[in-house]
Amino acid sequence: MQYQRELEAALEASQRAARIILDLYARFRAIPDAPADISTEADRHSQETILDHLHRVVPKDALCAEESTPGFAAVPSIGTRMWIVDPIDGTRGFARKNGEFSVMVGFVAGGISVVGVVLEPALERLTYAVRGAGCWRKDTPTEVAVVCRVRPTTDLSSATLIQSHSHKDGPPSRELQALKPASVVAAYSAGIKLARVARGEADLYLNTYPAFHDWDACAGHVLVDEAGGRVTGLGGQDILYGRPGARHAVGLLATNRLLHAPALAALKAF
Repeated sequence: MQYQRELEAALEASQRAARIILDLYARFRAIPDAPADISTEADRHSQETILDHLHRVVPKDALCAEESTPGFAAVPSIGTRMWIVDPIDGTRGFARKNGEFSVMVGFVAGGISVVGVVLEPALERLTYAVRGAGCWRKDTPTEVAVVCRVRPTTDLSSATLIQSHSHKDGPPSRELQALKPASVVAAYSAGIKLARVARGEADLYLNTYPAFHDWDACAGHVLVDEAGGRVTGLGGQDILYGRPGARHAVGLLATNRLLHAPALAALKAF
């Protein structure tokens, strides 16, 4: 299988990080009102662990990650082969100790997400994919991985949409009003949201923030694609990774593919 070595490196890096995270999580005192931009000791230790493993396995690859890691300052952050890492995606879920956080490790070749691992340490859920080889899930560390497929929902009015908790208590966004799904659920981690679409646990993921970064979507992007879904900007734009600044200002829409064209049309018409 193409990218077998990269998949093995991503899985091992995420598992090593998860062991460190869970040790710190067990001793962490919950912060009920944790802000959106919170960063913890666990974020930093997780990132150092992931980058250290990846750099030892593939020392010539570029490394792009959310946190500042001085020990890897000399390693390029952009390249035709590059790793994009979010050491704890959904840090508010970690800080509030509700289990809604993930480790995200993605590998990019020529701007395309080709390997993705989303590991939910507190829940022991693992979702991973390799472009051209499918998306796979494990709900316990000892079970055999099974193939993930998106749900076959064809009507927006029957769909379940997943979005950020930050939108839950306010008025519905303009985009949500346009889509009119049957139900809306929330999670802190973008990785978890994308994994839930890939696993068939939600039909759409909607991100309406003014901007997001490569590490927010890279690992989860290939999960959705390989499970049969589609990921674009809110206007149908392709999402490419590894550009200067690692920043996107087009929003994000991930669907089961069947709903993608209707969703884009609804967003455009509203």
